[in-house]
Amino acid sequence: MTDKFTPATGLGNCHLQTVFGRVHRPVPWIATKCRWYETPDGDCLALLTPRPLVDDPELPLVLILHGLGGSVASSYVQGMMESLLSRRYQVAVMHFRGCGGVPNRLPRAYHSGDSDDPRWMVEQLRGELPATPIMVVGYSLGGNVLLKMLGEDGTCSPITAAVAVSSPMDLHACSRRINTGLSKLYQRHLLSCLRHTLKQKAENPCIAAALPNVNDATNFNNFRHFDNTFTAPLHGFRDADDYYSKASSKHLLKEVGVPTMIINSIDDPFVCPSAIPEKREVSSMVQLEITLQGGHVGFVGGSLWHPSYWLEHRVPTFFDFAIRRDRA
Repeated sequence: MTDKFTPATGLGNCHLQTVFGRVHRPVPWIATKCRWYETPDGDCLALLTPRPLVDDPELPLVLILHGLGGSVASSYVQGMMESLLSRRYQVAVMHFRGCGGVPNRLPRAYHSGDSDDPRWMVEQLRGELPATPIMVVGYSLGGNVLLKMLGEDGTCSPITAAVAVSSPMDLHACSRRINTGLSKLYQRHLLSCLRHTLKQKAENPCIAAALPNVNDATNFNNFRHFDNTFTAPLHGFRDADDYYSKASSKHLLKEVGVPTMIINSIDDPFVCPSAIPEKREVSSMVQLEITLQGGHVGFVGGSLWHPSYWLEHRVPTFFDFAIRRDRA
């Protein structure tokens, strides 16, 4: 286990680490333009970029996958875009279906194992930018989706390198973790956001007929109940347990075939420590960066008055190394 991250003075608590960046940094501060991609099943995916993408082997592209309820406006996405752009990377953010304030067209939305959509998006980008190295960073839900995709694709993945941050790699364990103690506050907030999104979708009568009752508050009591009621039936799973088993990435990590870094904190209030893999549970292509502190997508260093965001240095540094090794 490594402990290269040192929390900011006064921000050692996991909850302070988790919320500080979300309230300390005004968002968004990087303007982007949106391009819509029509999916094969008649839905649409949004790709947001601060600059037009160009096919240039000297300008690698990093695709960012946000977490549950996130978007291009999330502070961790904005911060990573800024850092990558300063290092001459191209950047694109994929919104999962229905995110970013725009309801998607189908009753289904996205979930923690939805590897098909980012895989399809990478294929589109590979077709448009055949000479450009493509890397991916995923946060939380997006991190688990990324790791699942990498495990499924093995050595056939077209991705040059990847980083997964604060990923709930065992959804069974993590659903229990977020339903305990102060973590219930995060659960309540996330479920409230999901309910708001579903109510927006239900304004379309054609979609409303296919959705469970969005007005029944008991459907949003906790994630297990929500996943039994909404996630599983809308996405082809038998129930929450079937969903958690099939959508978790941990059992696929030995199959990852491209340079990948997994960054997780032991004190993450979303992710149960048992969900974090040991070295024997991952392939030789996976580097584990497991810290004792950092919260959930936090990792705020420096000091309370002069904070630094460790992920915005650590992730690009890993990509720099992967590019140099790929070109050697």
